[in-house]
Amino acid sequence: MSWQDCAALVEQGDPDRFMSAMAAPPAGRAMLFPLYAFNLELAKAPWVTSEPQLAEIRLQWWRDAIAEIYEGRPPRRHEVVTPLAEVITARALPRNLFDAMIDARGFDIYDAPHMGRAGFDAYITATAGNLMQLAVLSLGGDAAARKAAGEFGYGCGVGVLLSALPALYASGRNPIPVAGDLDRNALIEGRMPEPLASAIKPIAADARARIAQARKSSLPGAVTPALLHGWRIEPVLNRAVTDPASLLTDPPVQSEFARRFGFLWRSMMGRW
Repeated sequence: MSWQDCAALVEQGDPDRFMSAMAAPPAGRAMLFPLYAFNLELAKAPWVTSEPQLAEIRLQWWRDAIAEIYEGRPPRRHEVVTPLAEVITARALPRNLFDAMIDARGFDIYDAPHMGRAGFDAYITATAGNLMQLAVLSLGGDAAARKAAGEFGYGCGVGVLLSALPALYASGRNPIPVAGDLDRNALIEGRMPEPLASAIKPIAADARARIAQARKSSLPGAVTPALLHGWRIEPVLNRAVTDPASLLTDPPVQSEFARRFGFLWRSMMGRW
C-alpha cells in the first residue's frame, strides 16, 4: 500500500494523468498518484454496478474513509486510502474539496439531467476543478495557484466530458443541460439534436475562456505537472464551439504518436 500501487492503478485506468504525473520528480509523484487513484475510484463507482444502491454504498465508503482521516483516526488499510492519508496529512489538504468530489459523483449514478447550467457547472467544478486544485496544493501551490487550477480544471473537465459524449448518451445519461427533451433516436444514430448543439457551444466557449484566464497566471514550475493533464483539451473545445455535431459523428481521437509527442513538447517547454 504505497504511492507506487496508486501509480499502477492510474497507469491502467487514467493514462493521461499517469503521463502528467510522471513529469513530476519522485517526491511530487508520491503526492499526485494517490490523488489521481482516489479520483479514479470515485469515477468508477457509478459504472461498476447497475444497481444504484450499490453505487451509493461505494461512494459512502469513500465518504467515511475521508472522514476518518480528517478525524485523526487510523486510515483504512487500502491500496489508495493509506497513501492518500499520507498526502492529506503532509500537505494539510482541505477536506471540503474531497467531500464535494464524492458528492458530485452521485450524479453519475442516475440518468436524471443536471439542474440547468448551474448544476452542470457545479458538477464540473467539484470533480475536475477540485481535483486539479488538490493536485496543485499537493505540489506546494499557493492560493493564487489554487485559484488558477480551479479555473483550468473546469475547462479541462468540460473538454474531457465532451470527448465522452457518445459513450455517455449511449449509456442513457444526460451530461449536458438542455432545454426540453432530446431526440434519443437521433443520438443513437449519431445525429446531434439542435437543442444539444446550442447548449454545447456556450459551455465550450466558457471553458476556453476560463483556460485562457488561468494561463494568465504566473505559476511556479513546481506545480506544472499538476496542470499538464489538459494538454489535449483545446482542440476538443474548439470543435465544440464551431462544429458540436462532430463530437458525435467523429469523436476526437489522437494517434498514440501525436499524443505522446504533444505531451513531451508541453512538458519540456513547461507549457500547460
